Amino acid sequence: MNSLNDIWENVKTSLSRQLTPTAIKTWFEDCTPVEISENSLVLHTTSDFKREIIVSRFGDIIRGALSDLFSSNFDIQVLTDKEIQEYQKVKKEKSMLPEMEDYTFDRFVVGPSNKFAHAAALSVAEEPGKRYNPLFIYGNSGLGKTHLLMAIGQSIHENNPSMKIAYFKGDEFTGEMVRAIRDGTSDEFHNKYRNCDLFLVDDIQFIAGKEQTQNEFFHTFNNLYEAGRQIVITSDRPPMEMSLLDDRLRTRFEGGLLADIQPPDLETRMAITRSKASQLGMLLSDDIIEYIASKLTSNVRQLEGVIKKLTAYNSIMKEEISRDIVDKAISDVIHDGDYIPKPETIIRETARYYALKAEDLRGQSRSKNTAMARQVSMYLMRKLTNLSLKDIGAEYEDRNHATVLASIRKVEDLLRTDADMSRTIRDITSNINS
Repeated sequence: MNSLNDIWENVKTSLSRQLTPTAIKTWFEDCTPVEISENSLVLHTTSDFKREIIVSRFGDIIRGALSDLFSSNFDIQVLTDKEIQEYQKVKKEKSMLPEMEDYTFDRFVVGPSNKFAHAAALSVAEEPGKRYNPLFIYGNSGLGKTHLLMAIGQSIHENNPSMKIAYFKGDEFTGEMVRAIRDGTSDEFHNKYRNCDLFLVDDIQFIAGKEQTQNEFFHTFNNLYEAGRQIVITSDRPPMEMSLLDDRLRTRFEGGLLADIQPPDLETRMAITRSKASQLGMLLSDDIIEYIASKLTSNVRQLEGVIKKLTAYNSIMKEEISRDIVDKAISDVIHDGDYIPKPETIIRETARYYALKAEDLRGQSRSKNTAMARQVSMYLMRKLTNLSLKDIGAEYEDRNHATVLASIRKVEDLLRTDADMSRTIRDITSNINS
């Protein structure tokens, strides 16, 4: 069954076995399929009278034909000319992922550092499932990977509103899978992702090292790939640098198109600054734009944060934006060399890396995964803050300083012998500083 039209042709074949050619022509010549989803077939006809006849006289035949095709009970909904436009409008509003709304290709500023990734994303959006599958976009945080991912989803949705789009972040996949196993809803979890037309995955690096998560993702990936569904993935590094990534996944990621995004050059940063300011309704002078772009060199998200702060200041104070005001805005969004993260940030990011919750690390659980995450967070707290052992212990339901010291030494020992621990510390530290 290749399409909605194929399904409808099968239904009409069933109708023709029980109705005369005249009846088929009278009632179904201008009846067309709209969509099929959640065990319901939506049809369109031209008048209320025809709708009533189709539902009352032929509804059972149509439902029977659908049941024979799918071995499941189906319902039908018939819309008239007056209803179809409103239905499509509501359907579009409901099906659009709200995260995608502000991320479009026309808002993405193209420069030498991202030109290839942008062109690849545009090509995928134009012909999903036919080119560059999977598309794997990688680069440091804040350079526009998520923007391109969402722009692909936005473009495909506008051109094909009936296509099912699934989006998730790597660290969310584990949590959702665990809940499905716990609640006995694994079938619903599988159907959510394995029946989509467009599979968008942000920050895939968070599943590396999680054996059960990678196994589930592998089967989901294979199912979609073999069905010709488009897969787009982002990561902060290429597959070859993810040491804990399952080899089966690495080869599949590398079998698609790898597109990297590098930090933008000065001209591109100026264009981004000007674009962000314009989107927020603010006009900045050329020298202020160049000054901002010269100060923020590696992160587009920081540029956006500064522009938002300047917009708020301008709205409240009604003053011209000066370099001193820009410096203040910049100091609010970037970390200088003396940046000290908060304990809750360290605990949150460590827990996220290990697919746990912050309260798990603070609590009394002694499971192997939780204990290791707790020890790593204590080590990072000692390394990245000025807190004493006693103060660190206070962040974990008043554990004593001896327990904290033992945890720190355990991680230090692993760092001398275990390359994976070194990468773990590096990755979590990067997430904390981002």
